[in-house]
Amino acid sequence: MEMLGNRRLGVTQQQAWEALNDPETLKKCIPGCDKFELTGENQYTVALAVKIGPVSAKFNGKVSLADIAPPDSYKLSFEGQGGVAGFAKGASSVSLKPVADGGEGCELDYTVQAQVGGKIAQLGQRLIDGAAKSTADDFFKRFEAEMQSRYGPPPAEAPAEEAPAEKTGAVAGFMQKLGIGRKSDKAADEKTDEKPGE
Repeated sequence: MEMLGNRRLGVTQQQAWEALNDPETLKKCIPGCDKFELTGENQYTVALAVKIGPVSAKFNGKVSLADIAPPDSYKLSFEGQGGVAGFAKGASSVSLKPVADGGEGCELDYTVQAQVGGKIAQLGQRLIDGAAKSTADDFFKRFEAEMQSRYGPPPAEAPAEEAPAEKTGAVAGFMQKLGIGRKSDKAADEKTDEKPGE
């Protein structure tokens, strides 16, 4: 299985880097993960529950980081055993860079190459790819939510959307108090609606 993707994150490159290297944050954001612990230099033990189609399994495994270049990139390799369900092993590379348009946040690029064996491998490539994509989407939703709760919403989004709506509401309310604007138009429409019915 091979997967690659690009995500725009609403936090700085440094904030994203710190979160992607924090076992507690990863444990919270990886779907089904109940253990992500540092066991040695750039070595982690991981436990997570996985469900792909009719097969559910609890995987225990190891993750190792290499080629670490803070705050830009790293590579990781992983392997896990899921008992009778099978095994998974592979590698991934992750890179962060400031957004190209000079806006807020950063961009994350990732690639994953993985091999699976056992019952899971018998499920078929489409089902496995679908589950992997769904897991990645779920991870990034959780990651964004975690970053927002930690650092607040991205600065570019919040004020830009709220301010015009408040202005419009205040102006419309003031105009309605004066008896002009939408309220009187609505009343005029109602009168014309009544005439054809009479």
